[in-house]
Amino acid sequence: MSRSTRRFAGVAVAGLCAAAALAAPAVADNGNQKSDPQGPLVDIQLLSFNDFHGNLEAPSGSSGRIVVGHAPDANDVDKDLNKAEPVDVTVDAGGVEYLASHLAEARQGHRNTLTVAAGDIVGASPLLSAAFHDEPTILAMNKLGLNVTSVGNHEFDEGYREIQRLAHGGCIDDGDGQNNQNSCPTGSFPGASFDILAANVIEKASGNTILPAYSIKNVNGAKIGFIGMTLKDTPNIVTASGVAGLEFTDEVKTANALVPVLHAQGVKAIVVLIHQGGTPSSEPWTSPVDQKTYQANPTYDYTCQGGGSLKSDSAILPIAAGLDPEIDMIVSGHTHQPYVCDVKDPADNDRLVTSASSFGRLFTETNLQFDRRTQDIVRSSVEGTNMIVTRDTKDPAQTALINQYKELVRPIASKVIGHITQDVLKGGAGANAGGESQLGDLIADAQLADPSVVTGGDKPVIAFMNPGGIRADLTYATSPYGEAPGDVTYDEAFTVQPFNNYLVSMTLTGEQIKAILGQQWTGSNAGSNKKILQVSKGFSYSYSGTTLGAVTLNGSPLVDSQSYRIVTNNFLQGGGDGFPTFTKGTNVYYGGLDIDAFANYLTSFNPTGYTPGPLTRISGS
Repeated sequence: MSRSTRRFAGVAVAGLCAAAALAAPAVADNGNQKSDPQGPLVDIQLLSFNDFHGNLEAPSGSSGRIVVGHAPDANDVDKDLNKAEPVDVTVDAGGVEYLASHLAEARQGHRNTLTVAAGDIVGASPLLSAAFHDEPTILAMNKLGLNVTSVGNHEFDEGYREIQRLAHGGCIDDGDGQNNQNSCPTGSFPGASFDILAANVIEKASGNTILPAYSIKNVNGAKIGFIGMTLKDTPNIVTASGVAGLEFTDEVKTANALVPVLHAQGVKAIVVLIHQGGTPSSEPWTSPVDQKTYQANPTYDYTCQGGGSLKSDSAILPIAAGLDPEIDMIVSGHTHQPYVCDVKDPADNDRLVTSASSFGRLFTETNLQFDRRTQDIVRSSVEGTNMIVTRDTKDPAQTALINQYKELVRPIASKVIGHITQDVLKGGAGANAGGESQLGDLIADAQLADPSVVTGGDKPVIAFMNPGGIRADLTYATSPYGEAPGDVTYDEAFTVQPFNNYLVSMTLTGEQIKAILGQQWTGSNAGSNKKILQVSKGFSYSYSGTTLGAVTLNGSPLVDSQSYRIVTNNFLQGGGDGFPTFTKGTNVYYGGLDIDAFANYLTSFNPTGYTPGPLTRISGS
């Protein structure tokens, strides 16, 4: 594994980014330390990660890859410029078996090491973890050696009492999997062996934080305080029931108020773990084949090369700029982006801000020195690097845990949730010339029918689904679980939609919706008809080549100036697959998981079963 690092001393531009690193385990003495254990300076390693989302098994598709560079694609030539377009070069990454092994390797040679995280460790998780209320992920983190994490917004998916239970242990009486979840399948659950912090989450009834606000770790005499927070806007992006009775306070005010509290306990070295983040600026790319500038996806370490930066509207920037200068470092998350940046503190000193993508694909290694004389971190010593979790060696303890829960999940995975009367296909004979598919119709209709995305009585009227998120057909034949022909198991439904995206409702104008439809053939989607958006019943559109034709809702033309409530998944909502106009939506509201909406919709057709309708929503060629 490459151990290259970058120093952040003397970087002057706020938001200027450099390398990045990821998470590691508990305090350990691995020898080979350069500094004198009794001397004035103590070397400390901090491993960090964020947004793990219960990805015990290696994630699939784009969720399991990291961009490492760009190369010209000889098969995709710009006809006007006669130059090859660049494509992302990726490597497979992630999965807790590999993350554990990489962290163990990173700790070698470091006497003083801590592993920390910045929220969304659980929530929006794959079936293997979600089926057990994310208890397997907590057990995996215990084995991983996690020391402390903040809460994120997804820790509130099942309400704050549930994250308290995950922290302290205990079981839920949930009917042994009758609702596709089963707490304590082995009879007990010990809870987290690491600290879960929620400094800015207040229970209104008591006035107390729902979990500790901070944690102090003593690393061979060096005391470091960790303040953990989620974003203050959490109530706006989770279901109302998940945050009922809670108040989310301002991140800057909350952290700054805790600085004197920590000082009173003799703690001057302070790190903030915050579930809020930023987005790296687009990466300029040129090649010998194409000398024009290409705005590519940033690579995992782009922000430590060539003067990269975070976008000026990144939510973490005003937070980082406002946190007390006594705070020495910030570990962030939420945006699923990789970066290690220097953002000046209010005293104009360099201060490191890191994020390690998501799903355990990266971890950030930060090395620093603690001065015993001042009892503080030497700010100029702080170095950080993002490290890729390549799929080389599996950790045996994590493999054993995964195998145990794969067997335990069988009763849930094999549960019949619905029926189909014939194959429901995502392509081939199940699609028309315009790109509409049987399975696309089914999924879009399920999203539209999902009650979790309704807010204030405002129901979506249009749903959009990206075809790349539909991973398998629903087949009429029997499956390995031995169910009757036409029966659909929960596992089959999960295989169709395995990414655990959450559904998001928002308001768009008719003009913006038309712009989104036009982006199927423009920008990064130019020259390809592979990104045809699947849409819900009542909505239809036509196109010819790259020209958008009629767009109607319930038979009436879409009005440019009129507002429409729509629903999609968080991948598209974030501008994924080359649809940036989705990010312009207003009154954004986050609902439940797409797999739950899909499963519930299939169940609604019992006992007769679902039959695909005619493909009349999209026409074109």
